[in-house]
This record gives sequence, C-alpha cells and structure tokens, in this order.
Amino acid sequence: MTREIRIGETWVGDGHPAYIVAEAGINHNGDLEQAKQLILAAKHSGVDAVKFQKRTPELCVPADQRGQMRETPWGYITYLDYRYKVEFGEKEYAEINRYAKELGITWFASVWDEPSVDFMEQYQPVCYKVPSASLTDTALLKHIRKTGRPMILSTGMSTMEEIKMAVKAAGEENLVITHATSTYPCDPHELNLHMIETLRKNFSCPIGYSGHEVGLVTSAVAVGLGACMVERHITLDRSLWGSDQAASVEPGGFEKLVKYIRVTEQAMGDGVKKVYDSELSSLKKLRRVQG
Repeated sequence: MTREIRIGETWVGDGHPAYIVAEAGINHNGDLEQAKQLILAAKHSGVDAVKFQKRTPELCVPADQRGQMRETPWGYITYLDYRYKVEFGEKEYAEINRYAKELGITWFASVWDEPSVDFMEQYQPVCYKVPSASLTDTALLKHIRKTGRPMILSTGMSTMEEIKMAVKAAGEENLVITHATSTYPCDPHELNLHMIETLRKNFSCPIGYSGHEVGLVTSAVAVGLGACMVERHITLDRSLWGSDQAASVEPGGFEKLVKYIRVTEQAMGDGVKKVYDSELSSLKKLRRVQG
C-alpha cells in the first residue's frame, strides 16, 4: 500500500520528509502587514507551507453566538463583528498570494464553508484544509472533493465514528488526516499521540498531526510515531491578543521545531540492527567475550 499524496510539487506520506505547515490562521488580527511578517517568519524557519483561514462569518458563527459581546482591540463588539474584523477579502489575499510567491513559499487556507472554497479557487491552492469544527459538514467535504485538490482533514473534538463518516465523504485517495485535540493550549495528557498509530491502522491515507500544545518536543515525537505532516500555529508574539496566540510558536521556536523534526527523521532509521563503522573502535577496545 502506497500511503502518499502529492501537495503541489511535494510528495507527502510514508518514506518522505514530514510536510511542515506554519499556521498563521488569524494570528494577524486582521492586519495585512502582520500577515506578511508571519509569512516571512515561516519562510525563514524552513517550513513547507504557511496556512491562513477563510470563512464567511454569517455562515460560520452559530446564531446564538452572533450577538454575544466581547472585549476586542476594536472595542466592546459582538462576536459576529469581531469575526468580520479578522477576516481578509480579495485585496488582502491578492497581496498574500503575491508576497508568498515573491518569497517562494507555498500558502493555502483552512476553508470553513462552501463560499470560502469558491473564493479560494481563484488562487489555485495546492490543497484545502478542513478545520476540526467542520469535520461533520458533509456538504463542505463533498464540495472540496469536487475541486479535485488534495484535502487535509483535522480531527479535533471528533469521535472515531464521525471521522469515518467524514473520510467516506472526502474519499481517501487524495486525503491527509491529521490527529488533533482542539484545546488551546492543550495539556500534554490530552494530546493522545498514540492516536496517530490508531488512525494509521484504520485508514490507508497519510496521517499527520495538528498540535496546539505549548512546547516543541511532542510535535517531534508525533513524527516518530508516524505523522507525515506537522502543523503548528505561528505567531509573532505569544502575548498578542487573540485566542490562538498562547498555543502558537514564535519565529525562533519554529526554526527549532523544524530542526527537531528533521533530526527525529534522521534518528528513526530502518529498524534493522547493524554494527556501524563508527562502533568498530569501541568494539575492539571494550567488547568482552566469555565462554
């Protein structure tokens, strides 16, 4: 079984380097210049792609939450108004597309609804990400599938039965499933990294990891357990306003994360025991043989 798909010009799956995604998400807080700084930081860290989020607020915000008031950098406004404040449109995404191409880094977006998919099609993205919140939106999954583009499906706050139904709608032939726990930030005891192995046993497509924890080591461990893709939020400063900032990684940390993952890949080996040439001098000096 070949557990791999192609995202842009890059093969993702078993036997290939982990595909590392820096999720800018909405950590730009509606500021295009901050978004560009996040793209630049992602490029410098050596990731494979940077990801944003695209949604239609009036479709994605539940009716009972639209009027709830919230303290924001723009004042005390409704949750729906806040969602509009951090949402980019054609002007901003045109510049994001231009700037990413100028830097030579791949970008794509999580799409939360069908109009957002149609909006993103103009940029011919290498793939689409389905956020955990939309895993049960079968119409969205089928809509993305019709584009023929690869799909990354995040599985936070979902049961195995819900995941199986989503995979059936999405199809396994052009899919990456990422294990996730949708807590920001997530305590280590709820990361449940062995779910990566469980997903690998249950599905034939590549399995990745979308992490929301504090720290870097556990994301490298995910690769050791078989994750072929790692996604972590990137931020310019974890103290900035916003619900995702505390679970994000600052630029310097992202550079370390990429190094940790690459070292982990080198260290995994092939599982075949051998005596390395570098061991021979120790073997000669230290090996003790008794009859």
